[in-house]
Amino acid sequence: MKKIEAIIKPFKLDDVKEALQEIGVHGITVIEARGFGRQKGHTELYRGAEYVVDFLPKVMIMIVVNDDLVEKAVEAIVAASQTGRIGDGKIFITEVIDAIRIRTGERGKTAI
Repeated sequence: MKKIEAIIKPFKLDDVKEALQEIGVHGITVIEARGFGRQKGHTELYRGAEYVVDFLPKVMIMIVVNDDLVEKAVEAIVAASQTGRIGDGKIFITEVIDAIRIRTGERGKTAI
């Protein structure tokens, strides 16, 4: 099992959710986040004063999938979230040792 964490632009969330559902991903966790990378934020004017917005709104998506679904999931996320502009985001993939469904006590692949 692998955990895929994707940090994307907020307006791409619905597209990514639909793309993941199409390939058979049933569970998804979404966290509103703020951050920056090479994008480094931008300046804005508010009531005549200029200030730097260096933490930009992002969304972090977390899913856990079986090993055979990892590449399909990554491809779906990239295709649905890519705009070709700076700040499109990142995807991180990590190994999951175990998963436990709290309600039933199921473990491993059956718990996801």
